Amino acid sequence: MARTPAELVGAQPGSPFRITFDGRAVTALPGQSVAAALWSAGILSWRTARNGGRPRGAFCGIGQCYECLATINGEPNRRACLVPARPGDTIATQEGHGHAALGV
Repeated sequence: MARTPAELVGAQPGSPFRITFDGRAVTALPGQSVAAALWSAGILSWRTARNGGRPRGAFCGIGQCYECLATINGEPNRRACLVPARPGDTIATQEGHGHAALGV
C-alpha cells in the first residue's frame, strides 16, 4: 500500500494553487518551495549549465550548491529550493547565467 509523505505524517496542507513553468500550469501546495512543486510535477530540470548547456535542477536542496537557479517572476538566479512557491508565480527555464538580454 503506497502512501504519500503527507499521509505518513498526517499533514493536512492548505488548498493547492497554480504556478506556471515555461507556460505550463503546475500545482503547488502551501509551504512548498518552487523546486519541490516542480519535482512534484515531474519536472527535474529548469536551468542549463553556463558551459555546455547541460540540464540542471535541484541537487542539495538546501541552497548551498546553486544548481537549482531559476528565473522566477522575471528575476534570474533565484535558488528554487529556497524560494517559497506563491500563487501565480511564473518560473522560466534559465539559460546559462540568466542575463543573456544584457549581453554580459
